[in-house]
Amino acid sequence: MNTEKQHFLDLIAYLHRADSPADLGRMLEGLLTPAELHAITQRLQITRLLKSGVSQREVAKRLGVGIATVTRGSRALQAGKFDDVE
Repeated sequence: MNTEKQHFLDLIAYLHRADSPADLGRMLEGLLTPAELHAITQRLQITRLLKSGVSQREVAKRLGVGIATVTRGSRALQAGKFDDVE
């Protein structure tokens, strides 16, 4: 297994140790900068809006992001990476 994949699995194992949503939030705040947290939460909102049928252009407008950012989310959604997002 390559190092990058192992590091990813280490991250998953670390986050999996969270005992509660508050604990997970604390762990994420320790790992990520405020900008990184914002970007992650924004990506989740993009996928939620796209899944609900909002157009890519409307998602970009509502969230104040570029169409390329929304397109990236759309591709991930189409690839099945966000099947459990509601």
